[in-house]
Amino acid sequence: MLSSQEAAEAFAARVLGWLAEDHARISAFLAWSGESPSNLRERMTDPGFLLAVIEFLMSDERQLLDACTDLGVPPETPGQARAALPGGEQVHWT
Repeated sequence: MLSSQEAAEAFAARVLGWLAEDHARISAFLAWSGESPSNLRERMTDPGFLLAVIEFLMSDERQLLDACTDLGVPPETPGQARAALPGGEQVHWT
């Protein structure tokens, strides 16, 4: 279970590496996020950017499941990472 921001950031960095392994995946992320390839390294320490990485992953169930399989983590991990990052907390409206 990912409950610390540090662990969530490390997981998001792994996800970004997974995205970068495939040209189509990283291109889709760059188009979705508006980031440029040259900015990726410097943004790796920005919790907001890392939250965007997780949100992109979670935007497609097939992609999420593929990443979890390839990274050897349970499918709940991205949601836990999202919740541990600033701005990623789930809002309960009740």
